[in-house]
Amino acid sequence: MPKLIAPSKPKPNWRLWLRVAAWSGVFMGVAWGGIEVHSFLLRDPRFELACESANRDCANLEIHGTNFANRARVAAVFSPDFGRSIFDSPLAERRRHLLAIDWVRTAAVTRVWPNRIVVTITERTPVAFAKLPMANSARHWMALIDQDGVLLSLPSKVRFHLPVLSGITDTQSDEERMTRVHAMQHLLEDLGPQAKDISEINAANVQEMRVVADVDGQGVELLLGDQHYRARYQNFVSHYPDIRIHSEHASTFDLRLDDRILAR
Repeated sequence: MPKLIAPSKPKPNWRLWLRVAAWSGVFMGVAWGGIEVHSFLLRDPRFELACESANRDCANLEIHGTNFANRARVAAVFSPDFGRSIFDSPLAERRRHLLAIDWVRTAAVTRVWPNRIVVTITERTPVAFAKLPMANSARHWMALIDQDGVLLSLPSKVRFHLPVLSGITDTQSDEERMTRVHAMQHLLEDLGPQAKDISEINAANVQEMRVVADVDGQGVELLLGDQHYRARYQNFVSHYPDIRIHSEHASTFDLRLDDRILAR
């Protein structure tokens, strides 16, 4: 009868275990070192944003590019970081708050070793005055508007030479206003040099654009439709002396039919 031989027990792989232990020690050392470095960056006073108030200039908080944007509001975004390490500041969150400030188009926020934060603002560029209706009133109030349809507050003691855009409201979305701004810009570009005669553009309906123009020293309202702006306007100006004779008291003219001009 054959003898049964018990299987031999596998020998432990001491080399493998030593390698695992060594790498575990390395990883633990790196993790511990990272924690210590992070703690050092957050607690050491050399990295502190040494500012006292959002309303005072602070050498450690550099703000660039603010011309019309309120500098105090920009500084106030970082008030939770005053007296704390710059490495504890949530820059992405601070940037989102900056973008909500009037006139701010883009914002970049950077930590600068050892204790400075640098903010670079790009401001919006107005393209027209926005004539906005007051609720439950026939009156209007004025703001500025940029090419993205964003309404901007009027800065004091600054003069802008821009057309007036009506037919928009502050309750419309930026996208709705942007569509009307682009229609205004297309109209003015098509008019070319004669755009200087236009003082107001009504873009309430971009398919039925209206303008107020100064023709021979008189203000007239012109219905231009949605195309052939230059040709229609030039045709009106060239026939204006005759038109005025036959329509002496008319102040509104429909130019949407290319073969005739209708006085209203």
